[in-house]
Amino acid sequence: MPSKPPLFFKLVSHPIRWQILTALAESDRRGQELAGLTGQPQNLVSYHLKRLLQAGLIRERRSSVDARQVYFSLDVDALRQQHAGSAAALHPALFAETDGTPGTISTPLRVLFLCTHNSARSQMAEALLRHLSEGEMEAFSAGTQPSRVHPLAVQAMQELGIDIRSSRSKHVDELRGEHFDYVITVCDSAREACPIFPGHPRRLHWSLADPAAVEGTEEERLAAFQHTASQLAGRIRYFLLALRSKEGNEQG
Repeated sequence: MPSKPPLFFKLVSHPIRWQILTALAESDRRGQELAGLTGQPQNLVSYHLKRLLQAGLIRERRSSVDARQVYFSLDVDALRQQHAGSAAALHPALFAETDGTPGTISTPLRVLFLCTHNSARSQMAEALLRHLSEGEMEAFSAGTQPSRVHPLAVQAMQELGIDIRSSRSKHVDELRGEHFDYVITVCDSAREACPIFPGHPRRLHWSLADPAAVEGTEEERLAAFQHTASQLAGRIRYFLLALRSKEGNEQG
């Protein structure tokens, strides 16, 4: 029998680290934002962020707008794997996979994805949410400086069986008067320029690198778009899972 509990439980059970993880479960955040949310000194928050990074439970990425700023995000797959492995150390039955996704969303929620050019990340996010939610969510996208839908974004989506050839880049002003339940920025620049929408929607941020900025061969550039699509699909699956679970708990 193991003499000590798994490190995973020790890490996540610390009150400050739990606050950090809870905050990051909702949105990517900077260190100073986490210090404000937890009410703890910046150096103490930095220490706990380092512990979580060393354990592989969170990720860090420098802002594409200001390299001095670092965004932290959950590594949900790593959390899930370590949680499952740690639970199995107590009893194998705790590792069993659940069947299906718990709960449904009774009233379709409206979600707006924002990035700068509305050419890749937000377009792919809109299409993926519409596809993966199977009608449970109404998805939209726009940009603060719209351009055109990137051909490699179209190709990456086609490989997933999703057609966005008819999509167009839109300015966020076209949707300014609309009501949304969630506004999710998927690039750091758009986060800073995000306008105010009526009804006080929940604002989330997913700090994702711009695949259009990647240079190289056509294959290397396409791989960047495929990677972004994969990241977005993972984020959206967990986003839906959290919403469905929340509604199921409220109905229960």
